[in-house]
Amino acid sequence: MSDSAPTIQTTCVLCREPEGMQEYQRMAAHFGRDLSTMQQELHRMRVATHEQVENIEITREVRERMSVRREYHTDTPKAPDFLVGLRSHTVWEKTPVKLFCTVAGSPTPIVKWFEYKNNVPIDPLSAPGKYKIEKKYGVHGLIISRYGHLGNKHFNILKHNVYKILLLTTTVNKNICFLLAKMALPLLSGIHRSKLEVTLLDRFGVTFGTEGESLTLVATMVVVPDLPNLPPEALWYRDDTLLKPSRWVEMSVGGGAAKLTFPHLNKDDEGLYTLRIWTKDGTTEHSAYLFVKDAAPSVVGAPGSPMDVTVSDVNKDYVLVSWKPPNTTNEPLITGYFVDRRKSGTKDWVQCNGSPVKVCKLPVDGLTEGASYHFRVRAVNSAGISLPSRMSSGVTAAEVESDVEGRPPTEVHATEINRAYVVLSWKPPSLRGRAPLWYLIEKSEGNSNLWQRVNTGVQIRSPRYAIFDLDVKKACRFRIIAVNKYGPSEPSEPSDLIQKVDPHGVPSAPGQVIASRNTKTSAFVQWDPPKNLSNLMGYYVDCCVVGSKVWTPCNHRPYKHTRFVVHGLIPGETYIFRVQAVNAYGLSEESQESAPLFIDAALKRGVDYAAPSAPYGITLLSCDGSSMTLAWKRPKNTGGTRITSYYVDKREAGSLNWKEVSHSPATSRVYKVENLTAGVFYEFKVQAGNLAGVGLPSEPSKAFACEEWTMPEPGPTYDLSFWEVRDHSLLLQWRAPVYSGASPVTGYFVEMAKKGSSDFVTVNAEPVTHCYLKITGLETGAWYVFKVRAVNVAGKGKASDVSDAVYIKEIECGVDEETGDIFLSFEASEISEHSKFTWSKSYKEISESNRASVSTVGRRSRLTFVNPDKEDLGIYSVAVSDTDGLSSSHTITEEGMVLLELSYNIRHPIVPLKTELNYEVLEKGHVRFWLQVQKMSSAASYRFIVNDKEVTSGEGHKISHNASTGLIQMTIEHFTRANEGTYTLQIHDGKAKNQSSLVLVGDGESLYTGELSLASEYCVLVAGSSASELMLQCTPEGIRLQCYMKYYTEEMKTSWFHKESKIASSEKMRIGGTSEMAWMQICEPTDKEKGHYSIEIHDGKSSHTRSFDLSGQVHGTGMCIHLPKCLFSLSSVDRGRVVGGLPDVVTIMEYKTLSLTCTVWGDPKPEVTWFKNEQEVLSDDHNQISFESGKFASLTIKNVTVEDSGKYSINVRNKYGGEFVEITVSVYKQGEPIPEPKLGQMARPTPIPTSQAPPSKPQTPAPSVKAPTRTQIWVYSLPTLEENAKQIVIIALVSKFVFVCVILAKLKI
Repeated sequence: MSDSAPTIQTTCVLCREPEGMQEYQRMAAHFGRDLSTMQQELHRMRVATHEQVENIEITREVRERMSVRREYHTDTPKAPDFLVGLRSHTVWEKTPVKLFCTVAGSPTPIVKWFEYKNNVPIDPLSAPGKYKIEKKYGVHGLIISRYGHLGNKHFNILKHNVYKILLLTTTVNKNICFLLAKMALPLLSGIHRSKLEVTLLDRFGVTFGTEGESLTLVATMVVVPDLPNLPPEALWYRDDTLLKPSRWVEMSVGGGAAKLTFPHLNKDDEGLYTLRIWTKDGTTEHSAYLFVKDAAPSVVGAPGSPMDVTVSDVNKDYVLVSWKPPNTTNEPLITGYFVDRRKSGTKDWVQCNGSPVKVCKLPVDGLTEGASYHFRVRAVNSAGISLPSRMSSGVTAAEVESDVEGRPPTEVHATEINRAYVVLSWKPPSLRGRAPLWYLIEKSEGNSNLWQRVNTGVQIRSPRYAIFDLDVKKACRFRIIAVNKYGPSEPSEPSDLIQKVDPHGVPSAPGQVIASRNTKTSAFVQWDPPKNLSNLMGYYVDCCVVGSKVWTPCNHRPYKHTRFVVHGLIPGETYIFRVQAVNAYGLSEESQESAPLFIDAALKRGVDYAAPSAPYGITLLSCDGSSMTLAWKRPKNTGGTRITSYYVDKREAGSLNWKEVSHSPATSRVYKVENLTAGVFYEFKVQAGNLAGVGLPSEPSKAFACEEWTMPEPGPTYDLSFWEVRDHSLLLQWRAPVYSGASPVTGYFVEMAKKGSSDFVTVNAEPVTHCYLKITGLETGAWYVFKVRAVNVAGKGKASDVSDAVYIKEIECGVDEETGDIFLSFEASEISEHSKFTWSKSYKEISESNRASVSTVGRRSRLTFVNPDKEDLGIYSVAVSDTDGLSSSHTITEEGMVLLELSYNIRHPIVPLKTELNYEVLEKGHVRFWLQVQKMSSAASYRFIVNDKEVTSGEGHKISHNASTGLIQMTIEHFTRANEGTYTLQIHDGKAKNQSSLVLVGDGESLYTGELSLASEYCVLVAGSSASELMLQCTPEGIRLQCYMKYYTEEMKTSWFHKESKIASSEKMRIGGTSEMAWMQICEPTDKEKGHYSIEIHDGKSSHTRSFDLSGQVHGTGMCIHLPKCLFSLSSVDRGRVVGGLPDVVTIMEYKTLSLTCTVWGDPKPEVTWFKNEQEVLSDDHNQISFESGKFASLTIKNVTVEDSGKYSINVRNKYGGEFVEITVSVYKQGEPIPEPKLGQMARPTPIPTSQAPPSKPQTPAPSVKAPTRTQIWVYSLPTLEENAKQIVIIALVSKFVFVCVILAKLKI
């Protein structure tokens, strides 16, 4: 079957028409894409079917041949022979070595490789990555990856069958191996565990267990071919330590699953578990964390059990037991530990120490020689004793006997020193014979020669002894005497002065703790290591739900690294985290708490944040023999948020174990790796972290040799990036090399090639001295890649890594014909499932903004401007993630602002008129109204409105139109006085609309005889001349300014002004009207609404203005005039306000605690914000803010200082309004005279205007203006009073009570 589709030719009549041609091309492209997709899918199915048939055939062949017994004829045998033998090789250290030979023989020989030095078979699985054995068509090969310098090694090849043995030798720098060939049944298909194809399906995830439970980790898999007698080889690791079957773990592989079972869980089992399975492509693996929490304690408040009990320094009757301390969160502190021992074969546990030991290790003596022991540990605190730890592995006390011959022990010193005990150690005398040997210990205080026996009642048989009863304040010297049945030896040389001290102590607290989101149930926590490490065992991480004050351990076994993923958190809760460091002396102080973290996937415009993808392109920039400077490229997918850190790991080439380079992450994409070994090859990998967590690691880098760079030419440039991508040009930028060579860099050469081509051409004939270059003459729609070389006096240096490919296409700029929006659009030539478009202005990413919005559909992304103006001028660019560097740009200049006019016309379309609404008087008293438009579609609609009522064609009215001429008319058969008024014709044609109005007023009886007098010769849009003066009306919401006129609609051109500033309709200032009146409503007026108000009404010829003064004074009367109570009310009943509790002035001494507490009220419950000197106060350790039950607000300042003096204020606000209350705080120092306190006054509130809803972020308060007295009188004029009367309204604010006095007085003018 041909991969190419047959060509079908046809002719369509529609092709002759432009619309038909477009439809034909669209359908042809659509079916062409579908056909291409079907061909690709068919090809994939054919390949997959072929692979399945091959696997089935291999399995069938194996089973058939294993079940068939063949008879081999021995009459024509052929001994194994080398057709092509091995040859000697001389290679560089750390480079691969390949050995090949060709073997023939009948029956087919089986070939094995042996290392001559150890005479053991070479197994590639025993040293992964080091050896690889190949066999193809009788050619046998041994590939040694990165051959190490271990002296010259010879490889002898030994092959034999029952007829002949032949030995061949080859030399590779100093090593020897054998190739063994022997006659046997031929291995038909060469199937081995490492040749199986294994795919993991269902994998075990993060698991939680409790001590004492049983648990199984399961991973299902598909194995091809699936042979019952040849299961895959599965290896289990805990924290990179290979596990072996024991009484604590059970392993099984088979039935399509690998299982790891824990019969009896313990905290020792907590850690990161990795399943690694060998496949024909290498290894496949999966990792997940297992958390094991403490079992319920026997006594409430008792600590958890210790863990990881180990036994070391085993001697004749002495061992050293050590363990790790448990985590304590809500329990009392641990005061010590008890150590128990049990002889193997018995069930009785014996306590080793009479009083608890405070250090996590204890020397145990008095053991029976040759006996096997197990040990366990219990923790003690004030509440009780913990459950015992898991017992240690069995250990046997060694038995040593000797003769003395008068020679004393040597090298007396202390191996363990702390405030609990001192462990002495020494080297026994030379051994001879089988006589038992014991020791005597003597001490001397200081440098005196007065020696005193230490072990008077104890016979010491091991060269170790723990001394508990030394005086802490005194230093002593010690000497040892060896004794057996032949007598004592001479005393040893005295030790140095030894004193009971804690040389290390507990470590210092870890540094800053940073928590970020990982998933909806986990968080990523990282911290700085403590300054005093002191033999760290690891760290404990605790978490606490904000407000609960109950801390919960996140891990129950010390974790060695400084970053940890906390699982099992509750979605929607807010947590804080802290960390403690652990060593043998206990737990450090808690670190400072992290910032609160809300547990949920971070949302941004409804899209979840995610961890970034893997970085890539790791390159070596410089090496000095002990350090390497690396650089890498940022992940193609950032996860929707900024990348904050990078984590670098290293390993020696050929090793499987990765090690982190540093405890603290890198913050840039250039990093110097220190403390490397010269001459060793290293590989590196990098992980990126953001707000959502840490992403996948990069692919391992190439193996870089740690050798000092001495070449005179510069090193490679790096970080190539593209800007201002246009249809035929782009701007290429790069960074200067880290290694400049023997002389400074003088310039750069740029090379380019089309994607997929290796033919690079130099762009610039002369070197450029700066790190950028504009490249022109590019082909639109093509892909290009680039390299840059630095130049100095010695010549051109190393080339940079090849850049990502860039697609040459400019951003499209235009105006949407439907909506009138000005937009920038870019269509990507290719995207992936996770691709994201990132828009930037002036090379800075465009985040959430009220100036522009981004929308993406398929491969096209569009940046739409909300309210474009000159601030939007600049260079715009777009980059597409998860592609080969797809990006583009466009510059908007002032010339592009012509799009604004086009945008306005599209957004506000009008129906163009040839004539306005006109009339003519016909015969018999008929009156015809008519209007003509320039262009009118068949879908246009219109309506006549007479005196606010729509009229339709019927009796007395005839309405018609002609779409071809654009004429619309209405005829009134009998025009009478009842037909006087305003005539309006409204037209809608699609989105466009327009209207025209005419006012007709009859003049005497002539109106009825058909002779009309008109109010105006032209169309009058607004009856402005009939407008009355502005009047004031009280309403429940506030006040309303009204202007009466004979006719009014909201379509009329009216404008409202306050102090010469135009007013737009809002929740505060509502603008509207009725058929006879225009009005403006002022809701809950305050001082800010005082001033001069006016309305401007436009008709067809002139404008008419009416005004009203709310300045608050009546000039020339000597009277104070005030509007009714509704005019300027201080507060609504339901607005947020301070009820009481705050003084005006507070005086307090330094280092005391100040608490500002008040009661607030509002319905709905108000928001409370505190300010100092007009800056918002945030809650922290020094300033603690609380708001309880929606009523009680407080600001507590701990340990006040002079810097805390100032003006404080509280903002209480809800949707109906609010108020500020100010307090002056004065702090004086100790010893200074107490300032004279002012009269205690309650702080006076400053009302805040109402709004629709409280702002999301409180605004900085403006300074309030207080009256000099406690009474404030506000006065306003009322120009609409009767001629001989004035109305006075006085609003007095006295100690929070509002009195309204209304006085009506008549005055003589």
